Amino acid sequence: MIKRTFSGTVRARKPGTVVGVKRVGVRCDVGPARGVGHVMRCLALAEEVRRRGVELVFVCDAHTVPWAAEQIAARGIDVQPAVWTADEHVELFARLGLDAVVFDSYDLDASVYAAVRASGLPTVAIVDGDFRGAQADVLVDQNLAAELDRPVLPRGSVRLAGLPYVMIRDEILDLRPAVAPADRPNVVPTVFAFFGGTDAFGAGPYVARALAATGLRFEATVVAPGEELARRIADVELQPHQALNVIGPTDQLAARVRAADLTISASGTSTWELLCLGATAGLVCVVDNQVMGYERAVGTGAAAGLGLLSALQADVGAADQTLKRLLTDPVERGRLARAGWELVDGRGRERVADALLGLI
Repeated sequence: MIKRTFSGTVRARKPGTVVGVKRVGVRCDVGPARGVGHVMRCLALAEEVRRRGVELVFVCDAHTVPWAAEQIAARGIDVQPAVWTADEHVELFARLGLDAVVFDSYDLDASVYAAVRASGLPTVAIVDGDFRGAQADVLVDQNLAAELDRPVLPRGSVRLAGLPYVMIRDEILDLRPAVAPADRPNVVPTVFAFFGGTDAFGAGPYVARALAATGLRFEATVVAPGEELARRIADVELQPHQALNVIGPTDQLAARVRAADLTISASGTSTWELLCLGATAGLVCVVDNQVMGYERAVGTGAAAGLGLLSALQADVGAADQTLKRLLTDPVERGRLARAGWELVDGRGRERVADALLGLI
């Protein structure tokens, strides 16, 4: 168990809070350009600590992405608007009467972490390789092979790294197969494609075009979190034996993934959810900070790489060979699904929750 002795002022309790109940704040990024990946993995941890009787409050601008706001509200979790300066964070966390804070941000200044930690509040920071100035009592890097890296840690910090710490939401865990997935019959393949809660980089239309360019039969559903994206996807020219349906963000994501023969997504936090579900995953690297994770995921043999989004934008046929194999080879799809299922066991959030609550 991780322990630390704290000193400082007694923090106020929010009115109505039951004395003796632990209270954890989650400060995470969210927005039309940033997407919802930070919120999703924080919700996974939130579900686990709530199961253990801990209260949660999120501090983020969830209203900027209505679907993310709905996901937080559906779990009965309070939300406070994001603050940005070190002093604002210290004041807010004291006013909320928090016992610990979880950070998951690319945007916060390093001074925020230092000030909150110096105030005596136990802290956990979720990172992806580069700490980006984050310091905390516990640093969590849930990325594949992160345990092989040897970063210099802030004084007094502990690092939890690798796929054993991948945090998976209830929606995914409830539909995780009890046994490794079997091969599916070689019928017209169904494809499900989604790129986060906002598809911030507009990948959907290019993936739809790449699918159509194979000339092969398929029945695809593509998530479009906006009218312009939906229009561009719907405008993709198909051949008579190809079908494509466009939908908005859905709270039935896991069920659609389980039902599909092939799921195409951005290489990011959703990758580990796909593997946990035993999905046949085709990954697109949509932004530079995903390159290392993308290469490592594809390198395991548990996911197929469709390449960089920039390559698809330049040449719709850039992923043609890989897509044709995935659309026509049920044995290869089954192999990928089983490899992913074995790689992510779904218990990472329990391990992170143990570390977080061990600080309090």
